[in-house]
Amino acid sequence: MVTSKLTLTALAGIPLVKPGDDLVALLIAGFARSGLEPADQDVVVVAQKIVSKAEGRFVDLRSVVPSERSRAIAEEVNKDARLVDVILSESDEIIRKRRDVLITVHRLGLIMANAGVDQSNVAGESSEQALLLPRDPDGSAAALKAGLDRHYGVDLAVIINDSFSRPWRHGVVGVAIGAAGIPVVRNMVGTPDLYGRKMRVTEIALADEIATAASLLMGQADEGQPAVHLRGLSWDEPPAAASKLLRPKEMDLFR
Repeated sequence: MVTSKLTLTALAGIPLVKPGDDLVALLIAGFARSGLEPADQDVVVVAQKIVSKAEGRFVDLRSVVPSERSRAIAEEVNKDARLVDVILSESDEIIRKRRDVLITVHRLGLIMANAGVDQSNVAGESSEQALLLPRDPDGSAAALKAGLDRHYGVDLAVIINDSFSRPWRHGVVGVAIGAAGIPVVRNMVGTPDLYGRKMRVTEIALADEIATAASLLMGQADEGQPAVHLRGLSWDEPPAAASKLLRPKEMDLFR
């Protein structure tokens, strides 16, 4: 995968997404407005929020009756007890908690703040609404890929992107939580460096690097650019799901 040029383009005119919307159709319309025709090994990066919205992953906090445990944790972390209850329902384990911070292991294995439960950019809905991650982000990516491949007669890749904070670093970056049609990790072990020395442990989180690049166009606030097209990469390795990016707990030196 040697390249000297990558082109990233935000698809134009993707509207605010509602439950039940056909994301494949919205992406196709975005390609047309942008004057783009997908080709083999192009990558389409789609923001998690529009996937979750299309899949109706909303929870009305007014319907939530928090447990005693949720109330106690909410007091400790200074959050709405109903929101904490939803976060815990999406989580397998609490990693860290303190005032204004609740980091959990999501049921999908993702370690993230608030189990990905979010109320930002849920525009037009009640302030009492919270949005959850897709039930199966890899499955969602595969469904989008299948629809786009069928329409255009190509073999492209789809990545579902979310924003994660990172230990020991300020700020958030894009991370692939769903993927289809692309090798999400490139194993460089045995590849020679500039001086012929073979690499011993290096792996590249390819899907995460693409997600982060796309995030520069997607933004985090009111940019309204939730889908990005990338061209210029090529690969020979077999595709894998984004779940393959997760480090097994027994290999985690910090938990």
